[in-house]
Amino acid sequence: MEIAPLVKQEKKPQKEKKITWKKLKDQKVLIMMALPLVIWLIVFCYVPLFGWIMAFQDYKPALGVLESPWVGLKHFKALFEDELFYRALINTLGMGGLGIVFGTASSIALALLLNELRFTRFKKFTQTVSYLPHFVSWVIVANIVTTMLSTNGALNELLLALHIIDSPIQFMSDPNKFWYIVTFSDVWKEMGWNAIIYLAAMVSIDKEMYEAAWVDGASRFKQMIHITLPSIKPIILILLILSIGNLINIGFEKQMLLGNNIVADKALVLDKYALDYGIGMFRYSYGTAIGIFKSVVSIILIFIFNNIAKKSGNGGLM
Repeated sequence: MEIAPLVKQEKKPQKEKKITWKKLKDQKVLIMMALPLVIWLIVFCYVPLFGWIMAFQDYKPALGVLESPWVGLKHFKALFEDELFYRALINTLGMGGLGIVFGTASSIALALLLNELRFTRFKKFTQTVSYLPHFVSWVIVANIVTTMLSTNGALNELLLALHIIDSPIQFMSDPNKFWYIVTFSDVWKEMGWNAIIYLAAMVSIDKEMYEAAWVDGASRFKQMIHITLPSIKPIILILLILSIGNLINIGFEKQMLLGNNIVADKALVLDKYALDYGIGMFRYSYGTAIGIFKSVVSIILIFIFNNIAKKSGNGGLM
């Protein structure tokens, strides 16, 4: 008996959904809810882009944006010829990279542990305690970290009591330790807050998958590895791409508050560089050039890693 060959059915092209007045009218409530956010986005994110033209001028506040003399790429050339810029770039990429690696890993690990807890009250209590540091100011966090890592702080006292060290370690005075101090301070502060998204993704996983795995003899650890993690993989990928896009936008609050004169070279990041050597020295055009550089690099990083994710078959952000 001959078997008819399988013929792949061609997918019919989907008709483009046109925006009609009726659809807008039906969704007027949703549009009204989104309108304030759209207005905020336009006013605070898109309108300021007009100021980018200052990077191509010798901007003078007395003359204004429209009458300041044009100088082309003068400020960008000065930027790429400055050694401090490259030092700030390396520090930014270093601390940003460490933040992504340890921040993502710790948030996923915490979310997995909280998801495995079966005592509801203890789970809620632990989750609440873990994300409370997110609401604490960096001024307070930096004070806590500096106090704990001082020569007579809690960590040195503990290490001395356990006879692990013979003399106190100068944590805050060692430039080689500064990146890690900033990274782990940030991880402690944001780990619980970032874990909320992963926990929300885990809630949507079909419970029948866990029941089937349990029937087959899979332990809870194997269920976590083979069911939970693969199920939240798209969420991990999207958040990772967004984090990589913000790799160069790590701010300067942590570095400024935890840094000192001894570790100043390791604490200099692009935002601090723009503040000190741009706005702080009334070089507004130079500071704008730094901002444009950061924005362009962020966009390029997002597109690169988004394409890598698509080509690897894991989907992407766009």
